[in-house]
Amino acid sequence: MKKSNVEKELEYGRKVAEEVTSDYLARRDQRSSLERQWRLNLNYVAGNQYCEISPTGEVTQEEKYYGWQSRSVFNHVAPIVDTRLAKLSRVRPAMSVRAVSSEEGDLKSAVVASDILRSTTQRVGLDKCISDATAWSEVCGTSFYKVGWDASLGKVLGEKDGLPVYEGDVFIKVVSPFEIYPDNLFTSDIKDLKSIIHARAVSVMELNATYNKAFEGEELDVFSLDKQGLSSGGSKKTSASLKDQIILIERYEKPNKNYPNGRYVAVAGGELLEEGELPYINGTDGERGFPFIKQVSTVQVGAFFGVSLVERLIPLQRAYNAVKNRKYEFMNRVSMGVINVEDGSVDTDDLVDDGLSPGKVIVYRQGSRPPQMMNSGSVPLDFTYEEERLKSEFVTISGTSEVSKNSTVASSTMSGAAIELLIEQDETRLSVTAESIRSAVKDIGKHVIRLYRQFAKNTRIMRCIGEGKAVKLFYFNSGDLSSDDIVFDTENELTQTPAQKKTAVLEMLSSGLLTDDSGRISSRTKVKILEILGYGSLSNAQDIITLHSQKAEKENLELMEKDLSVDEFDDHGVHVEEHLRKLLSLDNEKLGDSEYKGRIKRHVKEHKKLQFTDTIEEIEQKLKGE
Repeated sequence: MKKSNVEKELEYGRKVAEEVTSDYLARRDQRSSLERQWRLNLNYVAGNQYCEISPTGEVTQEEKYYGWQSRSVFNHVAPIVDTRLAKLSRVRPAMSVRAVSSEEGDLKSAVVASDILRSTTQRVGLDKCISDATAWSEVCGTSFYKVGWDASLGKVLGEKDGLPVYEGDVFIKVVSPFEIYPDNLFTSDIKDLKSIIHARAVSVMELNATYNKAFEGEELDVFSLDKQGLSSGGSKKTSASLKDQIILIERYEKPNKNYPNGRYVAVAGGELLEEGELPYINGTDGERGFPFIKQVSTVQVGAFFGVSLVERLIPLQRAYNAVKNRKYEFMNRVSMGVINVEDGSVDTDDLVDDGLSPGKVIVYRQGSRPPQMMNSGSVPLDFTYEEERLKSEFVTISGTSEVSKNSTVASSTMSGAAIELLIEQDETRLSVTAESIRSAVKDIGKHVIRLYRQFAKNTRIMRCIGEGKAVKLFYFNSGDLSSDDIVFDTENELTQTPAQKKTAVLEMLSSGLLTDDSGRISSRTKVKILEILGYGSLSNAQDIITLHSQKAEKENLELMEKDLSVDEFDDHGVHVEEHLRKLLSLDNEKLGDSEYKGRIKRHVKEHKKLQFTDTIEEIEQKLKGE
């Protein structure tokens, strides 16, 4: 008996779902040792530092050997992580797009693409995403960004079947390393993988509404995606669980012979939810690729996942906790004392409850030796020496000196040059992590431009905040995006702190490097200096200069398409300076005698003509006044 098409589809769906689920379970088992280490790192940062990885592979709580043992935690891991995160929070590179060629169309396309990047990063809150991803990478060693297209975002275009239709927009989400399963743990670059699985706990209500299903949820650990329960040792696992959850498995396969455009498969509850080609053309040269971008704290050679500094600090933190607790136990023994009592001479229960309290009357058996305190000696200096040695090892391993962590110097006799050297060494240890963040941000910019090029077929309007905090409206479609060559407008932010920048500006002011030949500082330079020094609000006094400068920048864009006339009320000096800056900038260096360059030249000549006329009129008025 032949099977119907519906039966064949159901059988095919079960087969694919079974194959994807078994692939996910195999990858999870292969990666289990890394996952246990990440869970241990999370516990140590949170202050739960008396846990260990049991022989069964679970993270369980350590039990006390004796009831009187001190189990206090002296957490040095969390302050070190906080210090690194505070320093890395300065790494927020500004992006722009470089034109493919010197033609006017490519120049205009680069300007539009740069505005799209500014608008999108402001809309999705890229700074917050970078902070969250950096927190994950600092604790677990690796974090991921997922950059894709959501058809439910953007403006409403109309209705279809009674439901609203949106224009769609880009989304950027931070993904923890617990949710990513590569097919090869020894490949360092995502682009070299053949497939990657994104598995996560999803609300049953959300999944049922999306795919019109009726799944039943369970209580799942959001990290290991296991059902909640007790470990083999009987102690409850350190976990974070949610109710009414189901595991959604998404597998992305690289384009190959069988699937020229790649393959995307979504499975949950043993059922096939969705299957198709890779959804995004986000690779180089119009190729389809994975929507994930990796960021690491420290690169591990020959491995996909990076290494966290917390992993290196755990043995040191254990030793430090042990030394401090043994020291306090010894101090308690010295201060509280240990009572020596002859057997049967006193009521020992009474002594256990109250000890030898001041004014206490002790009744002991006649002829026996009275209770007395044993000599416990003093606290050995070895405890203090070991404690100080472990503190210095924290500095050595973490790379964060006392200047960074405690805002204090190690010695009162330390010179300013020595303090600057310590700070510079701290920044050097962070340079590798900072470059990983900058590389990830650059890849995010490329994905954003490529997604708009793929999906923004209709003309859409955006707005962004440009220079001078002015709001700028612009429109575009996919045909306007010819380049995705992302460049940074800022250098590595760790090379100079805000205080160092202010000091450098003040030194340049005192040496006369910011003045012109007549020894005067231009109005525009004053505004920039106030912004660098953190007194941008005081530049309101120069507001008219800023408005003239913004008007000139707007004219630079309009001159790409047509000639512009000069207004009589323009500050011709400011306008000429802005137009010449555009003319001499890198983007226009190779323009030659193009129409755009000719329009700017004619516009500048008109400004100079009016400026010269105004000067003559002023001279004539002065002569008449005399």
